[in-house]
Amino acid sequence: MGKQRKTRKIVERKFAKMKKLISLSDSRIKPKDRIEPKKKKIDPHELKIREAPQASSALFFQYNTQLGPPYHILIDTNFINFSIKNKLDIVQSMMDCLYAKCIPYITDCVLAELEKLGRKYRVALRIIKDPRFERITCLHKGTYADDCIVQRVTQHKSYIVATNDKDLKRRIRKIPGVPIMYVAEHKYTIERMPDAYGAPKGAI
Repeated sequence: MGKQRKTRKIVERKFAKMKKLISLSDSRIKPKDRIEPKKKKIDPHELKIREAPQASSALFFQYNTQLGPPYHILIDTNFINFSIKNKLDIVQSMMDCLYAKCIPYITDCVLAELEKLGRKYRVALRIIKDPRFERITCLHKGTYADDCIVQRVTQHKSYIVATNDKDLKRRIRKIPGVPIMYVAEHKYTIERMPDAYGAPKGAI
């Protein structure tokens, strides 16, 4: 029994010493005593794999072939408010801008944003409940409209985005083939619209 206890103690001491040792490349060791970790050698003959996002079949270079009358226009919350401030009829002003039939679309999250803003925006709520406005149901959680609009136009290139939000416009410009409609000088202006459709150009 005595020998077994002795051997167990020796083994325990050895393990204790092993536990105390740390790697020589550990950040806790002083820089002068530290050993730099070995860098992985790069094989020049190894094939490099690059993942590129798949281009939409609707695009011919930067030209969006899915755009055309009647135009489908996704409306943002502040675009409605700017239209009210400038006393513009949304559907009529869109038609004056694009010289063609326009179908305005309102997502559930835009409607929810307007409802959250309270009684002050009841005029905007009354306008979007017009039968000429089409409703789009949202399947995502929350009521943040910007992410919903960006996601929708990334998947479907058949929409024009109507917004006066600078951040949203910046995000939309990164998506090729999606025109932006906004309020400027008491009228609607459009940017990134193909020349073939004869719409007045806006400054980017």
